[in-house]
Amino acid sequence: MADQLRKARDRCRSMSRNELEQHQVARINALVNQLSSNRFYADKLAHIAAPISSISELADWPLTTKQELLEATDRDATANLTFPPSDYTRIHRTSGTKSHPLLVSDSNTDWNWWMEVWQYVLDAANIDCDDRAFMAFSFGPFIGFWSAYDALIHRGATVIPSGGLSTLARLDLINDVAATVVCCTPTYALRMAEAATADGRDLSRNSVRTLIVAGEPGGSLPAVRSKIERAWGASVLDHSGATEVGPWGVGTADGGGLHVIESEFVAEYLPHENEMGAVELVLTNLGRVGWPVIRYRTGDLVIPQIPESGFVTLDGGVVARTDEMIVVRGVNVFPSAIEDVLREFSEVEEFRIVVFREREMDALRIELDGQSANPEKVAESIQRRLGLRVDVVGLPKDSLPRFEAKSKRFVDERSQA
Repeated sequence: MADQLRKARDRCRSMSRNELEQHQVARINALVNQLSSNRFYADKLAHIAAPISSISELADWPLTTKQELLEATDRDATANLTFPPSDYTRIHRTSGTKSHPLLVSDSNTDWNWWMEVWQYVLDAANIDCDDRAFMAFSFGPFIGFWSAYDALIHRGATVIPSGGLSTLARLDLINDVAATVVCCTPTYALRMAEAATADGRDLSRNSVRTLIVAGEPGGSLPAVRSKIERAWGASVLDHSGATEVGPWGVGTADGGGLHVIESEFVAEYLPHENEMGAVELVLTNLGRVGWPVIRYRTGDLVIPQIPESGFVTLDGGVVARTDEMIVVRGVNVFPSAIEDVLREFSEVEEFRIVVFREREMDALRIELDGQSANPEKVAESIQRRLGLRVDVVGLPKDSLPRFEAKSKRFVDERSQA
């Protein structure tokens, strides 16, 4: 059975664009047919023309935003539930990094869909039943790697949780169990490397061969990826997903971007004004009937390359967020672009990007944490690479916080002005 499913995934990965579109059209028509009892989408799609015969027809359908879902579920917690509440076995919550947390429910059928979509990621990481996967995160209400944990078990791998352990204790356990795979955020992969160096350990001598990173940009940023791979002596596979959408992206073979898993998601792109040529990613999940999102604005900025066959490639992965772009002296600036420059300096152990108001204009300050970090060299590199002059200041070692999950390196002080 596992071999048959793997062959089916291989078949989807090699579909022509026409075959893929026909597959998506059939799936989205089947999805919509099951949503009559979902009050949120029954109202939202009441006047749409369905069924569709082409994906291009989706452009006439309304978009969905997180704010809409928040307002709807605040009024009625069951608004986006397709089935009776008793059919749901899991409730997770978005991290709330950018807004109020959103509660999201999954039925057993929905969760099985998560497991199957995750197999695309595990295929790319070459995971098999001999692997030992170490989960370097604390279990919380947001999905994080909960789905990865179950998907790895579904795959037949051995899974080792580490919630509640300190960073050094986790490094000990990685060695004790001879872990071959580590699942974590890019930030925490670097944090573990920093802690290992400070403790006199050489991470490259352990048994880890692959890190699956997710939760924030980094796995497809060349400087971040290279820094992790050098420290661990292992390969990095990027992954992207969201509690409200599903596990939609898997790293490319060369590590330079993400594939959208288009057999399970329809990807669309909205124009966005920026100097990178990036567009906003809009996603529709095709197999999560119990808690669907249709034409969901992710807020992720991407640079898509659409091939004649196979899944679309997003060069550089998620290159930025629509809600993080700021304009400094006429230059569009994204934190991910700054991070890619900073990670080229091995002596920069941690950093923070602070945006504030200065004489009615937005301004940036970059704070560096690292004993030998050279603010002048960093400032010169940012000006050369991004065409932007910013203040770069050095801080005493260990002045800035370290992160296990999503980092909070972007601080907006404009509202305090």
